[in-house]
Amino acid sequence: MSFELPPLPYAKDALAPTISAETLEFHHGKHHKAYVDKTNGFVTEKGLEGKSLLEVIRHAKEAGDKGLFNNSAQIWNHSFYWQCLAPSPAAPSGALAEKINATFGSTEELVKKLVAESTAHFSNGWGWLVLDGDEIKVTSLHDADTPVVYDYKPLLTIDVWEHAYYIDYRNARPAYLDAIQKIINWDFVAQNLDGQGETRADQQG
Repeated sequence: MSFELPPLPYAKDALAPTISAETLEFHHGKHHKAYVDKTNGFVTEKGLEGKSLLEVIRHAKEAGDKGLFNNSAQIWNHSFYWQCLAPSPAAPSGALAEKINATFGSTEELVKKLVAESTAHFSNGWGWLVLDGDEIKVTSLHDADTPVVYDYKPLLTIDVWEHAYYIDYRNARPAYLDAIQKIINWDFVAQNLDGQGETRADQQG
């Protein structure tokens, strides 16, 4: 069984005007799909059929197989990213709000830090909110790198590869980040406080 392109959890026009249907046509339908297709080719070539996506990513990292790692990690990163967005999200509440307030003072301050980290990230990559032990922290990773090969657990990500925003914002990453904070799916972030976020973008090969 091959890896598949997961469907978006909303209609392609549901995030407009923050993210247009045209962007999702290209970002999900072409870029994300290309990572799936390339990974499937590598998996067949290397005899890794039957392994889960997480198993393939970790195998590639340990083996130093950059081609397989970059493509398989990008399947996972994008599958997680789509779930981090929602058309009409509610504000953080409950345990998530308490954790945010204890660490950052407010949701507004957390978002400012995440936007600043993502804006300053050089070239391609991802802005992340992660669980590091019992603490939440903001970080960023280059290119296809992903939390699933480290000791911390993913809560939220923002894609800062240029193909994520070029159609709608051209090269203005700050404008994209200013807009995207309005559609963060805080319910999904709260769900990931259980430390199982990595499983929510996994799939069986």
